[in-house]
Amino acid sequence: MPGDVLSVVGGTRVAEVVRRTPSTNPARLTEVVGTVGSAGPEVFVRAAEAARTAQPAWAATPAPQRGQVISNVGRLMTANKERLAALVTQEIGKPIAEARGEVQEIIDTCDFFLGEGRRLYGQTVPSEMPDKQLFTFRRPVGTVAVITAGNFPVAVPSWYIVPALLCGNTVVWKPAEYSAVVSDAFYEIFAHSGVPAGVFNVVYADGPDTFAGLEQALQAGLVNKVGFTGSSAVGTRIGELCGRHLQTPCLELGGKNPMVITEDANLDLAVEGALFSGFGTAGQRCTSLGTAIVHQSVYDEFLHRFARATADASMGDPTKDVLLGPLLDEKFAAGFEKSLGWIAAHHQVIGATGRVTADNPRAGFVGDPADGLYYHPTIVAGVRPADELFRNETFGPVVGVTAYAKLDEAIALGNESGYGLSSSIYTTDPNKAFRFAQGISAGMVSVNNSTSGAEAHLPFGGNGKSGNGSRQSGIWVLDQFTRWQSMNWDYSGKLQKAQMDTKTVEADLSYELP
Repeated sequence: MPGDVLSVVGGTRVAEVVRRTPSTNPARLTEVVGTVGSAGPEVFVRAAEAARTAQPAWAATPAPQRGQVISNVGRLMTANKERLAALVTQEIGKPIAEARGEVQEIIDTCDFFLGEGRRLYGQTVPSEMPDKQLFTFRRPVGTVAVITAGNFPVAVPSWYIVPALLCGNTVVWKPAEYSAVVSDAFYEIFAHSGVPAGVFNVVYADGPDTFAGLEQALQAGLVNKVGFTGSSAVGTRIGELCGRHLQTPCLELGGKNPMVITEDANLDLAVEGALFSGFGTAGQRCTSLGTAIVHQSVYDEFLHRFARATADASMGDPTKDVLLGPLLDEKFAAGFEKSLGWIAAHHQVIGATGRVTADNPRAGFVGDPADGLYYHPTIVAGVRPADELFRNETFGPVVGVTAYAKLDEAIALGNESGYGLSSSIYTTDPNKAFRFAQGISAGMVSVNNSTSGAEAHLPFGGNGKSGNGSRQSGIWVLDQFTRWQSMNWDYSGKLQKAQMDTKTVEADLSYELP
């Protein structure tokens, strides 16, 4: 077991902490993975100062060289893939197959942004005047504060940190405390990849101290951009804070993601997609399936097949080949139990609910459920738009199911919650697929695929309660971490005034063909 996991400011470990907290394995609660030394707000401010000091030299490093550092990160991630994936599984209980996929996501992100180091294209634009040229350039925004959740403890941070560094910014990262050990390993890989001291700093702190530190750093002019992945409630507070400083944060928040299953859908495929997106990672993804919206003509058959597949799904020890393991942490277990309290008398509950125990067993469980935070995957049929279970993110293994008659009704139901992150439709009719994509408010649409799953070169993000329209991944995230600068260069030797000295071409616009 490692010793204290401590913040890193300017390349130096910060020993002063306000408290020490054990990070335990949610699959085996008696196993302490590491001890987290939580810092106060002043450490966050010092990290921002260190990043601010290091930024000019990092920005002056040619972009292809910064791209080479990102390439080094990708190579070290590849070399350490199994070790890092095993640590993800150990600290947050993510099934090992998904943990390997998460590390692969970092590698894919590095592969993509290596090339951007030789692009970061601007444009050369013709002027309306002679002997004058116009240009545009991407410039780094400066110092970026990144605050992330722990359900994807290494993949999601890479979506911020890799492009931010590539573009010439410096970073202060505040990861989740319950995934601090794996976050520290993630940092060490960057540190050994050629990232200079002060360019990438890590602060371990609780929520209130992080918010206070961010507030002070913004007030002091030390932070130029904030990236946040987490709940809609906290994202709203961060958005308000940034707005006071005329900044637009990059917000990736929660989801209540709909899956529409039409009357012509391949039901076996739809069930497979619903099972993975609803119960994979124990339903703890922002893109997890919230509500299956099923055409009334196939509702009963889908529900029957989905129930059977859920009952047969493998669950238990995340080091084994299972679909779902434990919940991430005690606080998430408490939150999920609150969500289960939203089940009402008019609902049809399929399967057991609550924690898996000797008195509330699950057939075929892999391992001993008493070891960890294991909760039954639950289907709740007959949910209605006014239900708490329909409207709110549950962040755990529960899926609501409701029926619809016409596609426009299904789209309206999909938009009802006010979230707009991910969505899915299962259909064999292209007309329905395009009508759904046009009408749904989600930032991401899947056709005959689950609501979960991202690729490194496709924009990721949501609208409404799921975010502020910002996007991560691919070339689109460059707009989060660069600012456009325009330049005009007049080499005529005289002052030429735009819109005033511009010559116009004479034409007879009254001419008509005989």
